[in-house]
Amino acid sequence: MADVVRDVMTPGVVAVRPDASLVEAAQLMRAQGIGDVLVADEAGLVGVLTDRDITVRAVADGADPLTVSAEAVCTPRPVAVGPDDPVSAAVTLMREHSVRRLPVVENGRAVGMVSLGDLGDRSPGPARRTARTAQKDPFVQGS
Repeated sequence: MADVVRDVMTPGVVAVRPDASLVEAAQLMRAQGIGDVLVADEAGLVGVLTDRDITVRAVADGADPLTVSAEAVCTPRPVAVGPDDPVSAAVTLMREHSVRRLPVVENGRAVGMVSLGDLGDRSPGPARRTARTAQKDPFVQGS
């Protein structure tokens, strides 16, 4: 059984710049086969943007996804865990904040994501799917 977040997280991150359009973010999600991206700049993590955020916070209100930025719709200042935090701490944070995904941050940089599915699997992370593994920059994609 996994004891720390590093053992269950999906390594690597997929991120967009804060000024990326919702269309850019959605296209990246589709290309990577994922339902969320991090919103990040040079200073670090700005927020988390999910496919549901795009639908409920923008499209449902009639906003133009070509002109609305990821930063305007994302969940700002998301709760996060460290890779060496106990898995139980991730579970507790998810319950307390009613979230299904947590960024994993080490030394101020996002290094992965942990989701309810990851916690349910409880098998070592590197042997699992690697769709989140960054292709260019290990922190900011779509830049």
